[in-house]
Amino acid sequence: GVTRLLLTRIPFFKEVIVSSFSCNSCSWSNTEIQSAGRIQEQGVRYTLTLASRQDMNREVVKTDCATVRIPELDFEIPAFSQKGVLTTIEGIIDRAVAGLEQDQPIRKAQDEEVAGKIEEFINKLKQLKEVPSPFTFVLDDPSGNSFVENPRAPQRDEALQVTRYRRTPQQAAMLGLEGEEQDEMPAESAEDLRNEVLQFNTNCPECNAPASTNMKLVQIPHFKEVIIMATNCDSCGHRTNEVKSGGAIEPQGTRITLRITDPSDMTRDVLKSETCSVEISELEFELGMGALGGKFTTLEGLLKDIRDLVERNPFTLGDSSVPSKAEKLQEFVGKLQEVIEGKTKAHFIMDDPAGNSYLQNVYAPEEDPELTVERYERTFEQNEELGLNDMKTEGYEAEGAPGR
Repeated sequence: GVTRLLLTRIPFFKEVIVSSFSCNSCSWSNTEIQSAGRIQEQGVRYTLTLASRQDMNREVVKTDCATVRIPELDFEIPAFSQKGVLTTIEGIIDRAVAGLEQDQPIRKAQDEEVAGKIEEFINKLKQLKEVPSPFTFVLDDPSGNSFVENPRAPQRDEALQVTRYRRTPQQAAMLGLEGEEQDEMPAESAEDLRNEVLQFNTNCPECNAPASTNMKLVQIPHFKEVIIMATNCDSCGHRTNEVKSGGAIEPQGTRITLRITDPSDMTRDVLKSETCSVEISELEFELGMGALGGKFTTLEGLLKDIRDLVERNPFTLGDSSVPSKAEKLQEFVGKLQEVIEGKTKAHFIMDDPAGNSYLQNVYAPEEDPELTVERYERTFEQNEELGLNDMKTEGYEAEGAPGR
């Protein structure tokens, strides 16, 4: 047969390699997709509750290292057991059924009892495609390059939960990432870093050419210290900046609400951390945690980044999009542009459970009549996402001593 390879760049997934095999003798064909870009900084876990037959048509990008689980059947497709694929949820179930049925004749000849149990399990998988009752589909990818479609985008999908997490050492080793031990920095050099711009070599996230990243510790007035990292690529001209919090997680979460009433509000400075979600209630829009990463920009710059995120997503406005969905998204982009231009009043809400986000008060140190900052106690689920439930900073020495 013939195998064709195509190296292409999809804005939402960076670079990918699409391979297609076809055989003229038996007409068998197969397609695979592999990520040619960099491994993301965090892993991603999609948890979807399927309640109707229509949910089976959601598009899914599953990489080689992703794990698929259906808890109701105690079913799991381990990492690296299948090649990466661009398909639907129904396609993943069909692929699993085909894999189990492949060796059934041999099993029936060797052990009829085991073959009968597997046949029963195959029937359960086939029944799932009709969704007789709601069930859960979990896609866990430590590389962060998998994806499950949200058909209601840009609105929030109540049935789909997206969680980003830090990889464990075992997951990093599975991906071939070796942990490098960093030399401890002398305490006296910490003060020098505040007045110095550090530079280190990296690769451009767009064209993978050698580039340099600048890092600076900055004190934001009326807030705290943050670390700003900026990357410039001389080859393709790509520029990006990212912000990391320079302090600890705050004791309480922060919810910041700004009523946009004037075009001058677009010039307000905004610090959006990785744990911050953004909501615009008038547009029924919500941007989840982890999306766009950490940003230190203006309100106009953040809204433009959100607009570009929607416009460059091939699953929403690309060739594979549904016309009715594309029209709704084009309407949303138009309304968002009116907010950016100051033609439409709206409420801009930033919700950060870690308390590390900031929106400039132009009346400081006086109160801003259009800006409201609320502090709240985090829920158990929010603490779980931040990794705080399993974190113990006091008394751990006494517990560990008897076991030594």
